This record gives sequence, C-alpha cells and structure tokens, in this order.
Amino acid sequence: MKKRGLSALLLSTLLVVGGCEVASKKDVVKEESKEPSIQKPVEIVLLTQSRDETDANVIRDQLSKAGFQVKLNLQPDFGSYTAQEKAGNFDVAISSWTTVTGNPDYAVRSLFKTGGDYNKGPISDPEIDQLIDTAASQTPDEYKATYEKLEQRLVFDKAYIAPLYVSLKSQGLNHTVLKESSVRLSKSRSMVWEAIDFVDESKRGKDPLILQQAISSLTSLDPIKGNDGSINMLNTNMYVRLVNLTDDDKITAEGALSHNYAIAEGNSDYYFLLRDDITFAKIKDKLAVDSQERVGAEDVVFSLNRAKNKDAVPDHRTYSLHEHIQNVEIVTDLNALTSAKQSGGGGTIKEALEKGVKAPISELASEKANADNQAGKYQVVKLTTTKPFPQVLNYLAHQSAGIVSKKQVESINTFDVAKYDVNKDITYGDQATVTEGATYNNALAASGPYILSYKNDYEAVFYKNPGYRKGTEFEPKISKLVVRFIKDADSALAALRSGEIHVYYGIPETKFDLVKNDSKLKLQTLESNGVAYLLFNLENREVSKSEDLRKAVLYAINQEELIKTYNDNKFKASSTLTPLVKTGLELKSDSNKVKEYLKKYAESSK
Repeated sequence: MKKRGLSALLLSTLLVVGGCEVASKKDVVKEESKEPSIQKPVEIVLLTQSRDETDANVIRDQLSKAGFQVKLNLQPDFGSYTAQEKAGNFDVAISSWTTVTGNPDYAVRSLFKTGGDYNKGPISDPEIDQLIDTAASQTPDEYKATYEKLEQRLVFDKAYIAPLYVSLKSQGLNHTVLKESSVRLSKSRSMVWEAIDFVDESKRGKDPLILQQAISSLTSLDPIKGNDGSINMLNTNMYVRLVNLTDDDKITAEGALSHNYAIAEGNSDYYFLLRDDITFAKIKDKLAVDSQERVGAEDVVFSLNRAKNKDAVPDHRTYSLHEHIQNVEIVTDLNALTSAKQSGGGGTIKEALEKGVKAPISELASEKANADNQAGKYQVVKLTTTKPFPQVLNYLAHQSAGIVSKKQVESINTFDVAKYDVNKDITYGDQATVTEGATYNNALAASGPYILSYKNDYEAVFYKNPGYRKGTEFEPKISKLVVRFIKDADSALAALRSGEIHVYYGIPETKFDLVKNDSKLKLQTLESNGVAYLLFNLENREVSKSEDLRKAVLYAINQEELIKTYNDNKFKASSTLTPLVKTGLELKSDSNKVKEYLKKYAESSK
C-alpha cells in the first residue's frame, strides 16, 4: 500500500496544464512487473491545445499502453500553442490541415516540401521534394501513382507524420432567422458571406448577421501573410480573386474578378478577362466607404507578383503556394488573344474569354480606369507558369491570391523588408491597426464583398463593400456582419441555440445530435478536406534522430478508437492527401511492430 501511495504522489507532481505536462497512471511503470524491459520507458512530450484535448487524451492512452511515458504540453489557445511549437517544446504535436484549394498539391507542398511555409517539422527530404514537383505537373490519371509513392515515404517509410482522421465539415444555422438555401457549405471554400440572407429581407440594412470563430488573435489582414484558422474565412471574404471554387471544388469565375478564364496550348499560359464593376472599400469613421478606385489588372499583377515573392513582405507565409508563377502581365495586343489557341484544340483564347459576356472584346485597356465592359473594352491578364501546371487555378482560388490595392499597400509598406523592425515598422494588414484602442488606424482596402472595420477581444465588425458588384446577384445582401470570438465549443453552441449567433461554423461531431434535436436549427455536413495528424519534431529531439522511434509511435496509433470517440463521424486517414487521392495505403495499429521498433531504438541507443 505504501508503494502505491508513493506512486500516486509522484504522479500528481507530473500534472501541469498550459505550459506544463500531464502524465496518466499508465505512464508509471510498475516496479513489480516481471516482464523483461528493453529499457526504461521512452518519454514523449505531446503538444496540443485545449480544443483538441479529447484527441490528446485518447492518443496519450494509446501511447502509454504501448510503453511510452507521455507528458502533455497542453496550451489554452492557438497563440500559446504556436509559441510552444516554435520553441520546439514537443516530440509530437497534434496538428491539422484543410486543403482549401481542392487540389492535392496544396495538401503537401507547404507542409512537406523543404522550405515550405508551413513545414513545421521541418521535413527536408529530396525524394519527397521530387515527388511533390513531379505530381504537380501531372494530370489526375497520372499523379495517383506518384502521390502513392509520396504517401508511402512520408508516412510508412520515414514516419514524418502519423495520420489520425479525416473530419466532416459542418455548420449549424438558425433557419428561423436565415434563409437556409442562402447559407452555403462548400467542400473547400470558406463560407460565402455575400450570399447569406435573412428570412425577413427587411432586416438586411438594420440587423447584423452574426457568425463566430474560435481564434481572436488575427495573424494578418494582408492575404499573403497568413494561412490559418484565424484569418482564412475573413480574408476570403475581404479580397476578391481571379477565380473561385464551386461548392464541390470545381474552378469557376462565378463571384470572382474574372468574367472568364482560358488555358492556352501547353498548359503554361492562363488568360483572365476582368470585370469592371468592383471598387475597393475603405474605412472612414469606422464605416465602409467606396474609394472610387477600381479593382483592375494593375492590382492583379501587383498582388500575384508579391504573392510569389518570398521577400515581398516580412514573415511571408504563403509564397510556396505561388512559386510556380513565372510571370504576370497585362495583355494589350488583341491579336495575342486571336493567335493563341485553347488547350485541347477548342478554338482561340479570345473565343473562350468571350463566352457569355454581353459585349465581345473589341479593345484591350492597359489602364483600369479606361476599361468599359459594356462598350467591349476590357482588361486581360496573362499568367505564365514555370512549367505546365493546371493546378495553378486552384491556388488562384485561395485567399492568399486575394487582390489588394497596389496604391494602398505601397503607401503603407514603405520600409525596407530586409531591415524590417517589428517594433517600429507597420505593415499593411497588421491586426493592431484594426484593434480598438491607441493603435487603431484602419488602412485596409478591400476588394471583396466585406471590409473589416474594427475588432476587440470580443468580436470583429465588418461592413459590406458599397462598390462590390452593385445591382447584381453578387452584391452582399446584409449590410453589417459581426464575427464573435467564442473559443469554447459548448459556449458557441449555447450561443447558437439562444439566438446570440446565427451560424456556428465548424460544429464538433460530438455536438451534432444537439443541433439536430433543436427545431430552430439546421445541421449541414459534408466530408471535408480536413485531416488531423501527429507532427514529429525533427530538430534536436530523440524522435528527430530515430526513425525507429517515430515508427513505434506511428503503429501505436489506433484510428478506430479515435473515430468511435466522435460517434463514427470521422474517417480513416493515411495522410493529408486522403480526401483527394485514394492511394490504397492504410495505417493499421500493430503492437508487435511497436515492440519491434522500440527494441531497435533501444539497441541503437546503447
């Protein structure tokens, strides 16, 4: 009894929350065990944040049963989690990725290619780099075999990650307040704000549409400086793009800056016929005003050139998504459109661009102020890729390809990027400039349907862009939009049920039944491109040195147990590619392999 009491006392000292560590009873090795021990239990530090505590508890138990001594580095929010990640205070971290562009290259390039913006391992593997680039140049029929090789090396040969599950995408809405048909749920694209409407249309100009998100600290309102859950939905609705994704991940010009797009022979040249009915919104006295500055080809060229340039801004976080862009230019010679042929032999580029427009192309304007679509005078942008790369269109639908105002951004970012000083230099889109208080100085210029006016710790307030597609079906229906910051899932659901918010985007699978059973609410779901996985720390840790140790962790993971925790509302994953490419590979937990790899690790550590 004394021995057990002492063990419990020692166990209690291991429990720490938010920067500390947690161990369960299963972490404690019984001294009286008669089984021969390979070595003392291997300590594994598992980094997570409070929203993923369910996953952390299941994974901790699985690893403990496999013979690891697991300690949790449990952080209260995304910001503190990121700080711990950057500091390297973990062996494995619960991470996730949603392929919001609908193409498989996005599911791997930033995450796993050497130097990728979100390569947090970091992984540096020439074979993986080559496979990513090879697959990017292939058609869907060709790239399946290449992505299978990539997944094999990434997960099963090298154990750089350990896949957990594929999630459902979900949202709950109050259908007594909002028209259910106006609230879209897209497989990859974020929520389409401009389409949402009240049941009582008389409320459009009086009442705000109230949404929610968990993260209140916004990475940046400059679309190229962030690619995470804090700003993806916000920037997607603040900046228009050349093309969009449909709800089922097809490329479309609907709701975009382009009337049409066309691919030339060779799949390296892409043409876009621009609209002339969008102007930038600005904020004056915390309200949206029309700047009268048209969104045009000059802004497109500027935006995409800075998107591909790693040195365009300090802390550029999306450059690898656009590294395949070689050149972006304004087309001024009409003969260039008639001489260039469409890919697949379907006629000229001019013919493709003119489909469905009211006036055929009679003249090309070099300056945006001179465009007049009704008179047949258009602007055309030509984008050339470094090599044939049809997936470029998916990247142009991503929020990081949002079109910013050349004039406005250049007026703010006047510093030398190489000498950037975080303490004195203000960058375009800095959240401090839109936060209420002494730092507030909103200099945003939004090309999309809404513009952020101000934020605080409680909410962010947006207003419709008065110069966005006015008089068309794409003009935003509701004048004011509020995004409430509600970190806790139970609190967010309570807010939806009480009418405090109108849409809850990303309802946890464990809460589905509560929404279904509420007569005021409607649950919308579809299988997403979101995959959760364990990311190994590949710098200065035991797991970075030992492939065997990583594989022991890999085969200790039982996905079926995790999925049951969510009432079977998640699905098995092999990698971040799983929702997009069915490779046929599958991770199966295997206690014998765990023992085998732990033994190899122990022998190599002697």
